[in-house]
Amino acid sequence: MKTVNVSGLKNNPSEALRMAHEDMVLVMNRNEPDAVMVGLKSAKIIGMPGVRKAMATALFKDGNLSIARSAKLADMPLADFIAHVSRLGIPVVDQTAEEVQQDLDTLDEWLSQA
Repeated sequence: MKTVNVSGLKNNPSEALRMAHEDMVLVMNRNEPDAVMVGLKSAKIIGMPGVRKAMATALFKDGNLSIARSAKLADMPLADFIAHVSRLGIPVVDQTAEEVQQDLDTLDEWLSQA
């Protein structure tokens, strides 16, 4: 196991990431263990069944990745990923009723010009 201080992580995150590819990295904060970094590929976690899909779903649900990037992370076609999150009750589009109405009005206007 390797260690890195929070300041070292802040100043040179790529070095900590390289170390995590080789072994687990313990992040120290004021001489106290604070976090552990694990290289997903080297630990063979990313290749385990369902891991990519679960990570992509959680990241999309929390708003950290777009639907397209989440589908790519999950290694799924976009339409399949949309169906997947929809089955889980995760909204694909997060809009208020007012925003939806504005979009529908814009669509009606656009269609009437065509």
